Amino acid sequence: MATKTVTVTEEAYERLAAFKGDDESFSETLLRLTDAGGDPMEMVGAWAGTDYAEAAEAGIDEFDESMVDRHDTLFGN
Repeated sequence: MATKTVTVTEEAYERLAAFKGDDESFSETLLRLTDAGGDPMEMVGAWAGTDYAEAAEAGIDEFDESMVDRHDTLFGN
């Protein structure tokens, strides 16, 4: 099997590593994550317990707070 070397940033590597299973190679992880023909429901919960999931949750909370602040500024409380 032929191989290719791909350069990624440290951040990209860490994100990919968060999805990598203990018994899975990075190639297997990339193939699994980019399988367009699979069932989309297989990915439900895939980010749970990762740094990305925590960052996304924090972003959602920050967005919600900013929307409340904007609403209060425009319409009063």
